[in-house]
Amino acid sequence: MKRVGKPVFFVVVAILALLTYAAFFGVSSKYGDIDRTYIKGADDIRWGIDIRGGVDVTFSPPEEVDATDEEMSAAESVIKTRLLNQNITDSEVYTDTNTDRIIVRFPWKSNEQDFNPEAAIEELGKTAQLAFYKDVPIDQTTGLLSANAGEPVLTGADVEKAEFVMQQDPTTGVSQPVVSLVLKDEAKEKWAEATKEQVGKQISIFMDDEVISAPTVDEEITDGRCVISGNFTAESAVELANQINGGALPFELVTQSYNAISPTLGMGAKDAMVKAGAAAFIIIALFMILYYRLPGFVASIALMGQLAGTIAAITGFFAVFPSFTLTVPGIAGIILGLGFGVDANIISAERIREEIRTGKGIDASIQSGFQNAFSAIFDSNITVVFIAIILMGVFGPSDSIFAIPFNFLFSWMGLGTATAGSVYSFGYTLLVSIILNFLMGVLSSRLMLRSLAGFKPFRKAWLYGGEK
Repeated sequence: MKRVGKPVFFVVVAILALLTYAAFFGVSSKYGDIDRTYIKGADDIRWGIDIRGGVDVTFSPPEEVDATDEEMSAAESVIKTRLLNQNITDSEVYTDTNTDRIIVRFPWKSNEQDFNPEAAIEELGKTAQLAFYKDVPIDQTTGLLSANAGEPVLTGADVEKAEFVMQQDPTTGVSQPVVSLVLKDEAKEKWAEATKEQVGKQISIFMDDEVISAPTVDEEITDGRCVISGNFTAESAVELANQINGGALPFELVTQSYNAISPTLGMGAKDAMVKAGAAAFIIIALFMILYYRLPGFVASIALMGQLAGTIAAITGFFAVFPSFTLTVPGIAGIILGLGFGVDANIISAERIREEIRTGKGIDASIQSGFQNAFSAIFDSNITVVFIAIILMGVFGPSDSIFAIPFNFLFSWMGLGTATAGSVYSFGYTLLVSIILNFLMGVLSSRLMLRSLAGFKPFRKAWLYGGEK
């Protein structure tokens, strides 16, 4: 069996140490009064309503609109999806059809610079009226849609789906953020006529009478599929796609009231959970080191990497990516995932110990131990992956990659996705933890242990569970 090089252990440890530092403390710079964040740390986590508190807002249709129960349900569904599209995964949405009121509660973080609760409320209310117009019919006095704009080419009801994608620029070869737009079949002919007429001209996209994009038409589009490109960042492209997707509300929403709400659990309880979790982690690490010796030491490093990777996935890590809301169920997902990580490393350590006690050499025992443990680790983890995907598909946005396999079933049964943010948060943290368990508890642990076995001081059977 070919040995792993001795430096591999130090390379893996260095990578995990950098990941852990960046995940917990972030990377930022300050120049004068300008703060720039490159990598988000644990302080940038957006905590859920049950921990941090949040915002309570009541929406309603305009006074002149007598909304039906079906229209109120449609508005509620769009709001729930819109909240998840903003990565507000812990929210509460209630609809009172008797008074035509939609009550929304979502978390916020007072010192998070890139999240403004008032702006979020405004954005929720703006996902009502979407329209595509030829040229840019803007009133120069008000800056809004001109009264003489005429009929729109398309409305939000004509849009099947809009999504952010990365597309390679044919002239420069550089990938850039764009918005992919897919229209419904009945809108393709209208779109083909409009784009043929507007080649070299603009077709503007308006949301509630305000222009949100004004792309220039390059060619006639007959298949109902097109790309909106420009000087987009990943964040602005995602925002435009979300605005277009949310543009099918049956009416414009009006904010009736808005106030802050207190947390039900409190930051003090959150701090206590963090301290308890840190203490539990140390106790588990000490137990594994004392009982399993060298494999336990390696396992502790891998578990720290798994925890750091999970935190990185929650914060969004890189500043261009949005973060997810961490709730008490989300914390439960992290703990459960770490439990599977401990289990994976214990199974591997036990298999190595068994091989050592049969008289095999160090290298052969490590190789056989990990091979024999993999099937048990894989079987237990893959079933949890399926469960996490189902939770995210059923309780997440209907256009997400996790929900697509369930859309046909829901359509056949006359149902829709539940969009319950707290369950979605649990599924997300659990899925991330399990994936990282495969990377850390299986791959990284094996590389580190095989690398350490190349050093003479570590080629003693008792370090791997054998007799002294």
